[in-house]
Amino acid sequence: VQLQASGGGLVQAGDSLKLSCAASGRTFSRDVISWFRQAPGKEREFVSGFTWSGRSTSYANSVKGRFTISRDNAKNTVYLQMNSLRPEDTAVYYCATRRDGYLDSSPRGYAYWGQGTLVTVSS
Repeated sequence: VQLQASGGGLVQAGDSLKLSCAASGRTFSRDVISWFRQAPGKEREFVSGFTWSGRSTSYANSVKGRFTISRDNAKNTVYLQMNSLRPEDTAVYYCATRRDGYLDSSPRGYAYWGQGTLVTVSS
């Protein structure tokens, strides 16, 4: 599985941005796809994720109510709609996937990672 993340950019606080993660290769219902982010000098942290079957979805408390994860089955693409962006959302955003059905907030266990896309939110 290869993942290609895109959609990052420079925006102002309060703006919206939509990230995309295109997955090549076959997807399975037990697949988990998640978004993580890493700010300079900080550890990589979980943002949101879901199982490809649609049974489970999870958000970090810091983005709940502002970010929405979704998918387009036909395009094998996962999206992260980010609204009401804050300067503290500034980070490199990565999409990652694992095939054990375990929607985990730890980056460990995710076998496949996209290259990351930079989101910068100015105040």
